[in-house]
Amino acid sequence: MIIAIDGPAGSGKSTIAQYLADTLKFTFMNTGSFYRGLTLAYLRNEGGGLDGSGSGVTQLPDDPTMIAFARGVPFDYKTSRLFLGEEDVESFLRSDSVESLVAPLSSIVEVRHIINEKIRSVAINKNVVCEGRDMTTVVFPDAEYKFYLDASVESRAKRRYDQGTSNLSISEIERTIRERDEIDQNKKEGSLKIAVDAVYIDTSHLTIKDVCAMIISKIHL
Repeated sequence: MIIAIDGPAGSGKSTIAQYLADTLKFTFMNTGSFYRGLTLAYLRNEGGGLDGSGSGVTQLPDDPTMIAFARGVPFDYKTSRLFLGEEDVESFLRSDSVESLVAPLSSIVEVRHIINEKIRSVAINKNVVCEGRDMTTVVFPDAEYKFYLDASVESRAKRRYDQGTSNLSISEIERTIRERDEIDQNKKEGSLKIAVDAVYIDTSHLTIKDVCAMIISKIHL
């Protein structure tokens, strides 16, 4: 069974999908981690440190170069964590360096095709809760259950700030979120949109348990 969850950055998708997977004893997949992992791998390849910082890269190379690089990156997904080869890189995926490039990278159509195939191959024959931005519309359009989680920009920025993974101020985080939303909503493929058959939930003023209870009430196991 596939439970697919979409929504913008900071809407609570990852936390809620993880909690839901734990509750249902399903496999949790943060599919955005694949794009972040690819961004991290590229920054490291260009001289960046463990979290990608210090590479001096401010923009991506031309699409063919990035596509060729993506094909050669050894991804794996174990125990709800992303691996590059044998290295668990989950703790590096939300650095400011990765955050600055992941949106334009994920807008490259052929890169999305490469990542989507990996996601599908991991999910085969499993009970999965997966989240991202086009899970319900592109990656798993036939998922048994579809949800779209949303929240105000202010709520999302505060959540990111409270995570303690960014050195930016709340106002700066709000600006990056608005920029990220603009990119995600206007991608050539896999843009952020609400599937016609997805259940919409605004999480701005809800707890994790509240949202999970709403989702579980819609699922028939």
